[in-house]
Amino acid sequence: MYPAELKYTKNHEYLRPLGDGTALVGITHYAQEALGDVVFVSLPEPGTRLEAGEELGTVESVKTVSEIYMPSAGEVLEVNGELEAHPEYVNEDPYGLGWMVKLRLEGDLSPELLDVPGYEALITSESR
Repeated sequence: MYPAELKYTKNHEYLRPLGDGTALVGITHYAQEALGDVVFVSLPEPGTRLEAGEELGTVESVKTVSEIYMPSAGEVLEVNGELEAHPEYVNEDPYGLGWMVKLRLEGDLSPELLDVPGYEALITSESR
């Protein structure tokens, strides 16, 4: 359920390194399930530079509005324009069509990022 090549945050974002100094960011299956049906995604303009942990945008669902945070420092190169017309992609395919931004990574990945076993342990403890 959680792809092994991804890194995860304690706030339920994922980072997919693309091997060329860039990465895709989105929210995890667990996060989209907790939010319910996503109806709107607000993302920054390309060129925005943010540090790890800074607010990247928001996801609005039928239940709530939730912030998305940067998993690692970088510059937004591209936003997934498809989400404007199809926010449901976040629910239907969070690791594919539902990606949110493409980043140019700056420096080392945040040491706060989790691997799959670490992320699964986190969501298990939250479910208790």
